Amino acid sequence: MTRREQAIQIAQPGAAEAMQVVEVQVGEPGPGEIRIRHKALGLNYIDVYHRSGAYPLPLPASLGMEASGVIEAVGEGVTHLKVGDRAAYASQPPGAYCTARVMPARCVVRLPDGIDFDTGAAMMLKGLTAQYLLRRTLPQGGLAAGDFVLFHAAAGGVGLIACQWAKALGLRLIATAGSDDKCALALAHGAALAINYRREDFAARVREITGGAGVKVVYDSVGLDTWEGSLNCLSPFGLMVSYGNASGFVPPLSLGTLAAKGSLYVTRPTLFTHLATRESTQAMADELFGVVVGGQVKIVIEQRYQGLGAVVQAHRDLEARTTTGSGVVLL
Repeated sequence: MTRREQAIQIAQPGAAEAMQVVEVQVGEPGPGEIRIRHKALGLNYIDVYHRSGAYPLPLPASLGMEASGVIEAVGEGVTHLKVGDRAAYASQPPGAYCTARVMPARCVVRLPDGIDFDTGAAMMLKGLTAQYLLRRTLPQGGLAAGDFVLFHAAAGGVGLIACQWAKALGLRLIATAGSDDKCALALAHGAALAINYRREDFAARVREITGGAGVKVVYDSVGLDTWEGSLNCLSPFGLMVSYGNASGFVPPLSLGTLAAKGSLYVTRPTLFTHLATRESTQAMADELFGVVVGGQVKIVIEQRYQGLGAVVQAHRDLEARTTTGSGVVLL
């Protein structure tokens, strides 16, 4: 049985207006798949990369990486979900901007009773990103309570989760953001210190804060604009974690630079490498759900949009960098 549903697609990469609401046919799930009816959709900067063509997709392309809803049907071999379960996911392939879809079950997890649909849609991609950064992407020797870490774009969805989680771990997170208001937001969510990078040289300020020692790790989703300064913030054997390109792609790197700056390490991780198996997805989600239900991390939803048609405005807001915290589209 198939039914008609609505989805956001692009025929070609372009500006926000390239996204169109179209009708699609949604059928029954096959082996290892589920069908989910969405209640809320998460908004993430990777969606902009897909829409603009920075991360090319086969065309026509469906967009969206994160959502929550109710399981409508379960395919053969799926045992961790059943019809009627409240569920959420951050998952490949893209296609979350829709009313309902059939998709692989391995990255879909049941939502705990204490987490509503809005929060579930807002927290999965961003929360699981914070999880793999702070818990899995660690400098040599790991991180211990009292250690300084530098986190760029700390007033965004990932950043506000990371500020809270880092505080719960006893880390001293130095936040950067592009305005005093955003710095205040990061501080209110657990950052130890905050730097307005539009008014201060953040690398010089980090050196001052750390008494010249630098930080063990930098978590950087900004990319081009912060790359050089981030390297200058690291202590010897420090780890540079580049996990996004909001300001543009990082230029090619000479390995000699890493030697000159103190035998540095560099990595370019992605969430979906960590979510490659159902077991790893469930383990990461369980830890995320634990800190949210336990109150150590609160998911801050600052933007709510109504209906699929509002996705265009949501993308405009994302690209204008006027958003803070997380945003969701309600269906």
